[in-house]
Amino acid sequence: MTETAADTPAPPTVDLLVVGGGINGAGIARDAAGRGFSVMLVEQDDLARHTSSASTKLIHGGLRYLEYYEFKLVRKALAERERLIGAAPHIMWPMRFVMPHDAHLRPTWMIRAGLFLYDNLAKRRRLQGSRGIDLRRHPAGTALKAGFRRGFEYSDGWVDDARLVVLNAVDARERGATILTRTRCESVRREAGHWLATLTGPDGSREVRARGLVNAAGPWAADFVRQRSPLRDKHKVRLVKGSHIIVPKLFDHDYAYIFQAPDRRIVFALPYEGDYTLVGTTDVEHQGAPGPVEISAAEVDYLCGMANRYFGKAIAAPDVVWSYAGLRPLLEDEADDPSSVTRDYVFDLDDDGAPALSIYGGKLTTYRVLSEEAVHRIGAKLGPPRPAWTAGVPLPGGDLPDGDFARFLAEVDARWPWLPERLRHRLARAYGTRMARILGDATRLDQLGTEVLPGLYAAEIDFLIREEWVQTAKDLLWRRSKLGLHLGPEASETLAQWMANRTP
Repeated sequence: MTETAADTPAPPTVDLLVVGGGINGAGIARDAAGRGFSVMLVEQDDLARHTSSASTKLIHGGLRYLEYYEFKLVRKALAERERLIGAAPHIMWPMRFVMPHDAHLRPTWMIRAGLFLYDNLAKRRRLQGSRGIDLRRHPAGTALKAGFRRGFEYSDGWVDDARLVVLNAVDARERGATILTRTRCESVRREAGHWLATLTGPDGSREVRARGLVNAAGPWAADFVRQRSPLRDKHKVRLVKGSHIIVPKLFDHDYAYIFQAPDRRIVFALPYEGDYTLVGTTDVEHQGAPGPVEISAAEVDYLCGMANRYFGKAIAAPDVVWSYAGLRPLLEDEADDPSSVTRDYVFDLDDDGAPALSIYGGKLTTYRVLSEEAVHRIGAKLGPPRPAWTAGVPLPGGDLPDGDFARFLAEVDARWPWLPERLRHRLARAYGTRMARILGDATRLDQLGTEVLPGLYAAEIDFLIREEWVQTAKDLLWRRSKLGLHLGPEASETLAQWMANRTP
């Protein structure tokens, strides 16, 4: 019997279709779902596959943006810094930064003035203020060359960027959103007061209707407008590649460094994964279509040279154990220097029919307030106002007693003493209070199933597949965790084989 048009089921309808599973898309999906909108998010790859997992891992106000008079952006980012650390203290925490002073680059008065603004543009509750330091007597001075005697110390925050994206997506789903990874939005068109979107995923093609559309495709945002929608192309996005290197640790303390370069750029050196130092980032103009990118030999040399300018222990390309790169989608502002292009964001709302909101620019630290504003704008086109709610609400696993990770860790140590200390602490950091969902009623290691890789048990893998959209070994080893850095090059193949033979 031939199926007729009347027999064909109508596409499902949602209030909001969000295209893009980076930090902005996941944040918007969470915010909108929490306001009672029905939401579907589609991501063509894994969550946080591109820009959002390629950051410098900082929740920061952007000290260097003050030189470009980005006072509004810095104030907004500084205020968000406090909120975010409180919302997920297991994956975000305060970090003290040391800036060795090089009189040839920036005078003392300029740095002091910048730090004064940094301390006072927004209220601080969790983070200490800045101060001048004598590097000859400071713990951070021991790793530096002897010529650096004076410096400055200030506060910012650390974040596990990829997990921040995933936790927003988890919260969105638990509030009713549908999250589809490995699903590409091929095209959208307006039809009968809705958007009709064609999606392609692992199970083939499907259609969905949406009352509103959010284009949060990051580096692909402009291409989505031009190639896959009837929307007008109003903004030009400038793609800037930022690259980082990971080397064996160059210092034995918890301070991070911010270095001034002769080209007036800023490079960070951060403690990373216990045994390593992260050095980055670069700012290189990217020509051509958006997509996966890799660090160049010139960038490796630049970052090694910056480290060698300040550290007593020299590094070179053979010392790099891992590197990563990503494209920052920055709003074109005609600046000659990629480093000076604004990190702020703009919205383009097209409400000539079913509304569509495109997002250009943005930075990790301001994703929550960006999401809040985005849902305000497009939500107003979908019905009566619905109140914002995300400020001060913990992300999944972030509901620690008084937001105190040290106290939580002590409770973890007391509750699961049979877990190896390194594993116990890794699970606490990654999952916060939700580590109990992995461990269940287990009272010994063999109850966690097969130890597929050192310190990685079947119970955790099953949880990540079931709860966090893990489909490949790389999803788990490089985005849900950084175990790939510790377990060697064979780990990916071993895990992939086990996952392929896994019985759900």
